Amino acid sequence: MRDRPQDVGPDATFKRELLTALPHLRAFARGLSGRPDFADDLVQETAIKAWSARERYVAGTNIRAWTFTILRNHYLSELRRARFHADYDPELAERLLVADPDQEEGLHLSDMEAALRLLSPERREALLLVGASGFTYEEAAMVSGCAIGTMKSRVARARAELTRIMETEPDSPDQVAPGKGL
Repeated sequence: MRDRPQDVGPDATFKRELLTALPHLRAFARGLSGRPDFADDLVQETAIKAWSARERYVAGTNIRAWTFTILRNHYLSELRRARFHADYDPELAERLLVADPDQEEGLHLSDMEAALRLLSPERREALLLVGASGFTYEEAAMVSGCAIGTMKSRVARARAELTRIMETEPDSPDQVAPGKGL
């Protein structure tokens, strides 16, 4: 079988590498935003920006780190833009209005997601990059634009705070407020 002209060359190679990064980008975006619809929008915008800037990508370097940086920067821009807008989240409203049965004491994925939301954005991002996305501390520091020591500290503190949150009773007065703690 012969390669078609559009299946070879630098654009085709970049396209293949970008496609392999998409699932990782989506997981990272979902962890950052906590909303599947917003995560999909972030990934789509990241893919568009990456494709538009493909000439600046250095072949052979870590495309995941490069695209994660694009996604993170776009996410932060969206947060700044949305600071003055109040979004209605029907899923959140539904969860607030429905009480879970008392007999369910197992750890649910939604419990972990809720606990992650209580971490400061920097700690949540660090934990998602190193713990969930498999980046090294060096790569995660590059994506976040901070020193390696800072990244290690953020991950360690995020893990400790997450453990404390998960072990704390939800109705307890010492429940950690978002971004507070260690």
